[in-house]
Amino acid sequence: MVNHTTKELRELVPKLREKGFYTPQNMRKINWNAYTTNQINDIVGTLHFIRDEVDKVYTPPKKNGVGRPPTNVGSLVKAILFIELFHIPERKAEGWIILIGAHLGIYERIDDRVIGKSYQKPEVRGVLRKVFENNKSSDGAMSGDGSGMECSRKENYESSKKKGKCYLTSIVDSREIVQEFDTSGKQECQVMHILVKNLKEALKKPVNEALSKIRLTLDAGFVDKKLAQLIEDAGIEPFIFPKKNNTVKAKGSWAWTRMVNKLIDNVQEWLKEYHVRSHAESFHSSIKRVFGVVTKRLDFTINTQILARIIHNKRRKTNYHQLISPTGLIYTQSPYAANKKIVIKKNGNCSAF
Repeated sequence: MVNHTTKELRELVPKLREKGFYTPQNMRKINWNAYTTNQINDIVGTLHFIRDEVDKVYTPPKKNGVGRPPTNVGSLVKAILFIELFHIPERKAEGWIILIGAHLGIYERIDDRVIGKSYQKPEVRGVLRKVFENNKSSDGAMSGDGSGMECSRKENYESSKKKGKCYLTSIVDSREIVQEFDTSGKQECQVMHILVKNLKEALKKPVNEALSKIRLTLDAGFVDKKLAQLIEDAGIEPFIFPKKNNTVKAKGSWAWTRMVNKLIDNVQEWLKEYHVRSHAESFHSSIKRVFGVVTKRLDFTINTQILARIIHNKRRKTNYHQLISPTGLIYTQSPYAANKKIVIKKNGNCSAF
């Protein structure tokens, strides 16, 4: 690798933003057969997902002593996931759970006030976190970004540019599946340090050993040489968009110097990797559009609510990508036909076997 100068970097950076400088890649096509199948099976699949995944990580304790036992924590977690799936208030949720509770694995009646207070319980969020971790997967092409989450329809982050009550900073992969996230509202570059450290621990798990090349793309708001070094130390290749006044000098972070040298050496290939970051922006737009405003007001309850929504986003995205096979066929298990697999072909025709 050639060692380039700061002058070369500063001459290049303004060009990176010029229209037409970057050769755009072909957009990823949507497999509409897979999309339609995912939508059709969404409700049934989600109800069973909630029941099965919560039961995997939580076993209610045996009743000891006299008196009425406390509400099953597993049932509270299932209720929260149900509420965040359909965006309904706790009062209506109480009635819905009476109707379809058996599909969720809830066999007792839960008062709407108990459901509301459960967002504040650490043990409830602990179970939600386990469900999140148990279903985590990554394709290695990761990107990070931060975005304000609307707490009311009156808020407009595009015009005010001010950080509101809730600010979500996250790392997602190219399938828009969340790897790590934070809702503390702290400065997003500082938060990214924490998320990368968490990601470093997660990458030690066997599920990620098959990833041959892991990279993390960030925009110029995350320019921090210590962060670049932290990313590389985690076994991840950094792609941080530089600012026009940045230098090539390491200043204790050789990861930064290696990164900008690669940028200058092969700018189009570097930008090709960097623009995967658009999936982080797409994720933040999607989660706000699909789930609406954040209705909770306390920091702890906001985190619980967004965690539940992220679990649903992860399940939907994962299901869609699992439905697509290299041959172009979509394989899915029918919930109504025992031991039969439905095959939806490219032309939309169906057959069961």
